[in-house]
Order: sequence, then C-alpha cells, then structure tokens
Amino acid sequence: MEDRPVRNMEEFAAFCGVSRPTVSKYFHDPESVRPATRAKIEQALEESNYRPNIFAVNQNRKLTKNIGIVLPYLADPFFAEIARRIETLVIAQGFRPILLSSHGDPQLEVGNLDALRAIKPAAVLLAPLGRASDRAALESFCADVPTVNFDANIEGIGEAFVGHNNEQATDKMVEYLTRTGEPPVFFEMRTPPNPNANKRRLAYIGAMERLGFAPQVVQAHGEGWALEEIGYNEGRRVIMERAFSSNTIFCSNDRLAIGFLAAAYELGLRVGREADCALRVAGHDNHPVARFTCPTLTTISHDYARIATKSVETMMALIESGERGDTRQVTLFDGELIMRASA
Repeated sequence: MEDRPVRNMEEFAAFCGVSRPTVSKYFHDPESVRPATRAKIEQALEESNYRPNIFAVNQNRKLTKNIGIVLPYLADPFFAEIARRIETLVIAQGFRPILLSSHGDPQLEVGNLDALRAIKPAAVLLAPLGRASDRAALESFCADVPTVNFDANIEGIGEAFVGHNNEQATDKMVEYLTRTGEPPVFFEMRTPPNPNANKRRLAYIGAMERLGFAPQVVQAHGEGWALEEIGYNEGRRVIMERAFSSNTIFCSNDRLAIGFLAAAYELGLRVGREADCALRVAGHDNHPVARFTCPTLTTISHDYARIATKSVETMMALIESGERGDTRQVTLFDGELIMRASA
C-alpha cells in the first residue's frame, strides 16, 4: 500500500487499520472518535498524504437544501440588488436562501460562516469584506463547504470567483472622460469599506499614465458605509479648498458621487456637459438611483444579472458534481459606460 497513492477513503481505512465507518466519523468530527484512534488516523494521514474529497464527504452527510449568501453590507443598494437576484435564482432551483450581512465587521463575517457551517448548507455564495477579511478563517470554511466567491476576489478563496471587471470598467470611463473634456481627478475615500476601491484607484492611475496624463487622487476623510454623507461633507471641503487640478471628477463609486453632486449644488456650482457648467462628475456602479439624480449621473454599470446568474450556475454545478475542481475558475464581466447629463 505504501508503494502507491491512497485514492479513496476505503483504501485509507485499510492503510491505517481502522474501519471505514470510523474513518468517516473522524472526518465528520475528529473529536467524535477515541483519542488513540484519532492519533492512529492522524499518523496515517501524515504517512499516506491522503486528503479526503471534502465535497464528497459533504454529499454523504445528507445536507440540507439551504444555500448561504453572505454579503459585506446589505444596506448598500448594490449588494441589496444582487442579493435579490441571487435569492430569486436560488429559490427557482428548489433551495432555501439564507441571507446574512457582515455589516463591515470581520468578526461578524467569521461568525456568519460559523453559523452556516453549523447547519451544513449545500453551498455558500460569499461576497467577502476583502482586505479586512480573516483570510485563515475563510480558507478553513471554504475547505469544508462548497463556496463560490463573488464581487471581491481574494486569491485562493472559494472554488470560483465571479465578478465585475474593475480594470476594464475604470479604463473605459477614463478614456471617455479624457476624450470629451479635461482629464479626470479620482475622488475616493482614504479608508474605503468597499472591497474593490483599491483596484479602481490602481486602474485609474494605470489608465491615466497609458493615455499620457498625470493622475491625481484626492482622498476623502471618514470611515464606514455612510458614503453619500462622506461624499457630501468631503466634497464641500475639497471644492472649497480648490483641491482639484481639473474640472472633471471621477468618483470611486456612485454613492460618493451622489453626495458630491449635493455638495456642488449647495456651493452654487453647475454640474454637466454644457459649456457653462463648472464641473463634470462621473461615478462607478450604476447605483439604482443614479438615473434620478440632478443632473443624472454618468457611470459605469455592473452586469448584475450575469454576475448573479453565473454565480448561482457555478454553485449548482459544484453541488451536483460533489467534486473539487482542478483549478479555481475566475469569471469577470465587463462594465458598460452609461452616459448621462453629469459628464
């Protein structure tokens, strides 16, 4: 047996001299077997380098029809909209969605995963906090539960990632703004809660340099998810301080842009594409109210429908196969430029 790899649980049971049911019991819960037996199995694991197919183990545990959906902040309109679409698709597949919000708290994110682990979900759709996440805790969870990661890509987390192509989308907006007016300044939060903010800043800098322009990043003070309020308060401040080298402002997300529009209006600055306008303002995400702002907000859209559909399709394929893939699948959907009155 030592001369060839141990391929399955039956061969591993024979290798370590323990019954197949006892080995299965150990993999479900190591504390459920006697200490001497546990030590024997763990020694055999080291010698054989055998690792069970966790997905197959889960399939044998008669899992519930529950699907976990974990989001960073449910009150954010983007996450609320994509959660609505995912829930609808999950229900159509005959499963019960369990929707949990981490409220921007890394400890709560881990707590949500622990709560899901306890009810043995068939799979989980996870939009992690990103930089703030406890990577070790996420890795441990994803090793036990079939998980599809969406929105924020943490390398190595989950069997697959489905999300928005932030580099393509940001590049597209920068190209449009430089082609139609002054090169844009990038307006973002100094400590952003949304996990894709850093990707967008780096993409902005890269796009500006490729086009031969000097990038300028202006950062707003403030923390948390009250993005419109931060955009308004900090928008007033930076406008009054004349912190911008351009009359074109590209906000990291639409919620900041909405607050910035309010600040510009209050300070008597007209925003738009007309010759008598003082500023052009653009955002990113196509927030559900972006087409109702005054002026209506030029932005880059997320493909909500395709991201939700692909996430659920990938998850269902994992559940049905019961097997771990050879490579982690990454799917990115391009953003679409939405030209409105603000820029």
